Amino acid sequence: MDRQRLSSIAHSHHPIAAPISGVNVNRLLRRADRRPAARILDLGCGQAAWAMQALAHYPDGHADAVDTSHHALEHAAAAAEARGLADRLTLHERDARRYVPDGDYDLVLCIGSTHIFDGVVGTLKAAGRHVNPDGILVLGECFWQAPPTPAALTALDVAPADHTDLAGLVDVVEEAGWTPVHAHVSDAAEWDNYEWSWVGSLTEWALDNPGHPDAADALAVAREHRDGWLRGYRDVLGFVTLVLRRI
Repeated sequence: MDRQRLSSIAHSHHPIAAPISGVNVNRLLRRADRRPAARILDLGCGQAAWAMQALAHYPDGHADAVDTSHHALEHAAAAAEARGLADRLTLHERDARRYVPDGDYDLVLCIGSTHIFDGVVGTLKAAGRHVNPDGILVLGECFWQAPPTPAALTALDVAPADHTDLAGLVDVVEEAGWTPVHAHVSDAAEWDNYEWSWVGSLTEWALDNPGHPDAADALAVAREHRDGWLRGYRDVLGFVTLVLRRI
């Protein structure tokens, strides 16, 4: 099954493609420096849920949202139309590493997409180029909430050094010239809601489309993901969303 289509289905009931609730997304965006006519950029936007919610906080703002997934951007376009935001949201189907904007942004979002830029340091460098001198960068990233177990490493297909603990992550951010002015650490309920939604959405799609050639594959992926989470990285992997300004 096409991985981008699979991800789009898995996030159909949780378009905020990270373990964080809508309430806390809004709290984070309120802590960003609000300007009515802000320019917003969402890198690796998925279904552009963050960009659209940011527009609700910036009534005269405009957002650019960038992703390689045609399936996710189709969902984003439909959602923007339904919410009356289509004229303030521009979707770009391209590699975020090659996005060349027209000017700087007041708010740049990169939530759960640091892999695009080969990690946190690369993301801060690349995304930071788009942030104006007084702007805000909102970064969502995983960290080790507890020492990684062999089961967690296997489930995530990572090495221990691929993440640090929360304090180490903040150190990395500050060494790169940024500092948190606010943050939210996702709690167990947010993680559980996200993971059950991911697994459940994919499972429901497979059960509702038993004759589809990808149904068996989708069901197998959902089971594998669920087992990796429940038996591997649950309560081991953490997620933090940092509101950053330049030092």
